[in-house]
Amino acid sequence: MKDQLTYAMIGGGIGASIGQVHRRAISLDGRATIVAGALSSTPEKSIKSAQELGLDPDRSYATFQELFEREASREDRVDFVSIVTPNDTHYPIARLALEHGFHVVLDKPATHTSMQAQELEELAAAKGLVCCVTYNYTGYPMIRQARAMVRDGVLGTIRKVLLEYHQGWLASDLESTGHKQASWRVDPAKAGLGGALGDIGTHAENLISFVTGLTMKSVYANLHAFVPNRPLDDDVSVLIQYQGGAHGVLTASQICIGETNGISIRIYGDQGGLSWYHASPNDLRVTMLDGNATTYTRGEPGLHDDATFSSHTPPGHPEGYLEAFANIYRGAIDAILLQTSGSDESQLARLTPRIDAGRQGVRFIEKCVESAQKNTRINWV
Repeated sequence: MKDQLTYAMIGGGIGASIGQVHRRAISLDGRATIVAGALSSTPEKSIKSAQELGLDPDRSYATFQELFEREASREDRVDFVSIVTPNDTHYPIARLALEHGFHVVLDKPATHTSMQAQELEELAAAKGLVCCVTYNYTGYPMIRQARAMVRDGVLGTIRKVLLEYHQGWLASDLESTGHKQASWRVDPAKAGLGGALGDIGTHAENLISFVTGLTMKSVYANLHAFVPNRPLDDDVSVLIQYQGGAHGVLTASQICIGETNGISIRIYGDQGGLSWYHASPNDLRVTMLDGNATTYTRGEPGLHDDATFSSHTPPGHPEGYLEAFANIYRGAIDAILLQTSGSDESQLARLTPRIDAGRQGVRFIEKCVESAQKNTRINWV
């Protein structure tokens, strides 16, 4: 198997902070190098962005269509494509990439509709290609430790799940100032059906699903825009019922002043409970029914293999956002290499969200919007 891949990035050019995050995360493990790009929606800016990154002029493309056409005919064509554009462009770009035979790593939410995500899932399967979605918070080692403990039955039968994801950066009418990131996130044509719901609510849904493995039975959602004249929600509250009887409460908000990226997940079973906070991501607190409480710390002995293999640094050294993001790409790269060789799946590849998780995230948006519009509980099936 190759141990070094090349990739092209679509989007992520000048002024796009998320592109830098993806590139830094990919470079952290040194297993893939960016060699091509169509980095902006305008040809001039795309070429300029490629120059700033030092890309070969022959592989600095004005449009993603040009990139796929020319890269597909090269003997040294890129191994995969990273798509970091606004939501409305995810589907057409990913579809064209798969049609040209490229593996895809796609930012969330995967598409505008669950039907589009299903089409990508079917196309990837038909062509034998990998299509991953960057739900990066699942890359934290202690989130993976929590997943292993829940699924091994340490907490017993799950009764209650609480997930909070709170930000405050959209507490005012930032979009009216011309702020690029705010403007497209509150525009239904670009963002899709959900505002905060689509931007961070899908992360929240995916975290619950990843850790617990629970299957949704129904949702009852309240979506609200507190900022006047904002066309999409900036505050979300969802009551969830799961098959088997567990209940969930999910809140996602971007108007909580003082919150930058406040994520917490708490899970309670009939034998114990656990809690994880993004502010201290290297620790996982577990309390059993008898009152015995243990704080598990990343890097220490005795953790599940899924957590151990997901760690980058020695014990006593904190890990954070970039390392978690890097784990998603580590898993995607493993999946691509394994798909090419036909070898057995690795642990990192197994833990990396695929397009089916992206489809569920978009379906979650659709069901919550339907629930809010009808002011009633909506069944998942």
